Amino acid sequence: MADILNNSQQLGTEKYPRKSEKLIQYGTSGFRTKAEELAHVMYRMGVLAAFRSMQKNAVIGVMITASHNDEPDNGVKLVDPHGEMLEASWEGIATKLANVKNEELKSTMCDILEENKIELGKNAMVYVGRDTRPSSPYLAQAVIDGVESVQGCVTDFGILSTPQLHFFVTCQNTNNKAYGEPNEEGYFKKLASAFKALRGESADNGQYQHSLTLDGANGVGALKMKILQEYLGNSLEVSIFSSGDGKLNYQCGADYVKVLQKPPHSMQLEVGQRAASLDGDADRLVYFYLDTQGKFKLLDGDKIATLVAGYLKKLVKESGLNLNMGLVQTAYANGSSTEYINNTLGVEVACVPTGVKYLHHRALDFDIGVYFEANGHGTVIFSPTATDMIKKAASDETLPSDQVATAKRLFLLMDVINQTVGDALSDLLLVETVLHAFGWSLAEWDAAYTDLPNRQMKVSVADRNVIQTTDAERRCVEPPGLQTEIDSIVAKFNKGRSFARPSGTEDVVRVYAEADTQANADQLAHQVALKIYELANGVGTVPSLPN
Repeated sequence: MADILNNSQQLGTEKYPRKSEKLIQYGTSGFRTKAEELAHVMYRMGVLAAFRSMQKNAVIGVMITASHNDEPDNGVKLVDPHGEMLEASWEGIATKLANVKNEELKSTMCDILEENKIELGKNAMVYVGRDTRPSSPYLAQAVIDGVESVQGCVTDFGILSTPQLHFFVTCQNTNNKAYGEPNEEGYFKKLASAFKALRGESADNGQYQHSLTLDGANGVGALKMKILQEYLGNSLEVSIFSSGDGKLNYQCGADYVKVLQKPPHSMQLEVGQRAASLDGDADRLVYFYLDTQGKFKLLDGDKIATLVAGYLKKLVKESGLNLNMGLVQTAYANGSSTEYINNTLGVEVACVPTGVKYLHHRALDFDIGVYFEANGHGTVIFSPTATDMIKKAASDETLPSDQVATAKRLFLLMDVINQTVGDALSDLLLVETVLHAFGWSLAEWDAAYTDLPNRQMKVSVADRNVIQTTDAERRCVEPPGLQTEIDSIVAKFNKGRSFARPSGTEDVVRVYAEADTQANADQLAHQVALKIYELANGVGTVPSLPN
């Protein structure tokens, strides 16, 4: 054991040394910062992934990506055996290992092994994937070197979407590969075959037309969509913009469209044209269109959640199955969507802190758990009980034929959905399936309820940790007096709601506001941002009123 750790420390010190005293934290998105600051972190996360694999006796995933961030950034996150985010107790271990001094690397590795009762030398297998950033190949090699330095084995998949890596890890660790084959062909075949079976003979239905305009964020999603199209055949025609000829996430992508509430810079829309955007690593999806007056209309994660939940509730009812369904949201969910889910759909709503791990965990409490963040990241989870009931009903000849047909449809839907994590390509096929079934255009989907106008802003601060929150991040408890000031500002606006939360990846405070008009939402967000700048040690440019 000593020789292995000595060699690992030597390689980590000589080839991937920690060069600065800057503290980096493992947050909801793993580690994320400027690419040039990450080499030592990547090496050490390779070591940690191998240790985690030894502990769990399962494949662990490592994804190199900074998702919707600008191209100079990068990041890394570990994927646990069932495709879930790294266990919370290991986030602190990851942070400690990433930040120890070079000379303390070996002793820290020893501590991790001893404290977690890990037998060094036990078989370890790590799957590695990366996005399309220029820095990703070098950083992926650092991860690989870290894994191999402690005698772990690596399967390097090269360029993948983040959800694909989650899918592969889950497939490999599921008995008899029951979830699918852990490779790209298995991924594409599973999604496409179920989608085509659900679509049936006619690609169009009612107001639904099977052509879609897609913004690929100049990232991996555009590359993978081109491959998926080959499997889909004529069932869905996709025209891809921002397909890789520009900078990643620059003036395009789901985050750009969601936050600025306008189409990607390179896309010229016609009235009624159905369009969607992915983010840089293809785990977020939003839809949008121009209405008859030429006004931009966004259908974000809230709209996707309500569309999917409404369709699933219809199928469950028609199948005669006794399954309880819930929809999980964060504080970013538009107030109108929550009201619609409760009062119109009659589906239970749960609110959790921002972060996929919180949404995913809460969704597991339902037979069918739907979760989507407003940013377009989400999926549907079917419990083992629900899966068994649906599977049995789909082949139960004693049931009425219409109930069996509906159960078969539910069973196929489970194969369209990547239940391991939010997956923009999988979610796109799910949305297209529901719109086709209802025969809806985007305008008809959008008409279900009207979002309250809203605005997001961010405030640069010296230390984001001065902001402490409670009540699923909807109220601030630190610094003193800030929540009282926010409440006072909110009270001035009709249908006003606002909250502030620290970013999980950078020293900024994120502000969300909604009100009866866009002008009031903008004013509310601006006034709250100014108060945060004043009371939370703001730095840099004073927040200005959104354009």
